[in-house]
Amino acid sequence: MFAKAVAVSLLTLASASVFAAECKVTIDSTDQMSFNTKDIVIDKSCKDFTVELTHSGNLPKNVMGHNVVISKAADMQPIATDGLSAGIEKNYLKEGDARIIAHTKIIGAGEKDSVTFDVSKLVAGTEYGFFCSFPGHISMMKGTVTLK
Repeated sequence: MFAKAVAVSLLTLASASVFAAECKVTIDSTDQMSFNTKDIVIDKSCKDFTVELTHSGNLPKNVMGHNVVISKAADMQPIATDGLSAGIEKNYLKEGDARIIAHTKIIGAGEKDSVTFDVSKLVAGTEYGFFCSFPGHISMMKGTVTLK
């Protein structure tokens, strides 16, 4: 009986750890204009989700800066285009753009940033994506966001 209780307790503890890990992702960016992932999967049981962005390159943010912007897939390119004139100080994002679900700031070599957002902003079955809004980077630095 004791062994069964311990096994159940360990299983519960393991499930809690897995659950916590599912509500966060770390994405690394490089000087080669790349993210280390093309897919973010969010478990719909998550109330909040955190995206942590790291930059393992050597170049400063004004030369090879990166961020992560989450939006509907259809809005990605228009958001990037509209943000060009905003400049690096505003993370190349138009102020108050309601199409943006969440975003990190632009970071450079050795820096990191994170953003946590309410998963209820996502609707199952809708196509979402993530991208870097630094000018020209969206062509290579983008991926999908799926709510499962």
